[in-house]
Amino acid sequence: MTQALLEVRHLRVEFPTRHGTLLALDDISFDIAPGEILGVVGESGAGKSLTGAAIIGLLDPPGRIASGEILLEGRRIDNLPYDEMRKIRGRQIGAIFQDPLTSLNPLYTVGRQLIETITTHLNLSEAQARKRAIELLEQTGIPAAEARIDQYPHQFSGGMRQRVVIALALAGSPKLIVADEPTTALDVSIQAQIIALLKRVCKEQGAAVMLVTHDMGVIAETCDRVAVLYAGRVAEIGPVHSVIHKPAHPYTAGLMGAIPVMDEDRERLLQIDGAMPRLNAIPKGCAYNPRCPQVFDRCRVERPELTIVGDTGAACWLHSATQGVAV
Repeated sequence: MTQALLEVRHLRVEFPTRHGTLLALDDISFDIAPGEILGVVGESGAGKSLTGAAIIGLLDPPGRIASGEILLEGRRIDNLPYDEMRKIRGRQIGAIFQDPLTSLNPLYTVGRQLIETITTHLNLSEAQARKRAIELLEQTGIPAAEARIDQYPHQFSGGMRQRVVIALALAGSPKLIVADEPTTALDVSIQAQIIALLKRVCKEQGAAVMLVTHDMGVIAETCDRVAVLYAGRVAEIGPVHSVIHKPAHPYTAGLMGAIPVMDEDRERLLQIDGAMPRLNAIPKGCAYNPRCPQVFDRCRVERPELTIVGDTGAACWLHSATQGVAV
């Protein structure tokens, strides 16, 4: 078995407020191996982006990691000083955000931003860094990269700006890429190109990718494994094919039932009643119990742990007879 590149162990993130402490992530655990793409999926408010922010050390105050560990190649990184974490971010961990305009400085050319990132993390001269920047733009599908490197972000389309952001994320040859909704604002054809690019980077560079999205179609097309989050907890985790075709958690089954299927004749899509609970109103027991069509008494009082169900792990009392705890 390949040694995990990223290990997240019992991660707990809190937000202290005047009215008490809000628990945003509660005991999140998963691994990502080199060359693997792990999808993290769930509704808005499930904790997907927050998990990515905790890993790259960019939690917005007053958010804080209250307990747990984050290890990169066996080295703990969640307790590092800001300056030390800043060196890791970019060099060992690349980040791709949903809106490229928040990642790019409108006052500087894309070339200047790429060259600055490359020289910060790699021991290259400015001429060597410019050459690498042009190569990165070409790799990410920017046409006429040698001419466009001296243009400003506003001179690029949305899809091209996202490619520039990916080039920035790859500039330091990171071992881990955290991609937070990288295709959400793009049309379908550009989405497909960005997905193909991420898969190629993963295959050619052996990078591990954590892909945060709410789109199960993107997950099915891109990922090796998927973690389904609900109310800051892992509801189900396992190989993509198993989770999609044989969901073990009622929440995952609800997500899958809400996706249109072209070869089925259905008048109405299935829907999950209710909404994700607020952080100050997460129910006792299984957080999903008020919305679950298969709820029973134990679900309302006792929280389920991840249990092995086939080759996936599901936090659901429906599988309480199954032996073993998923890792």
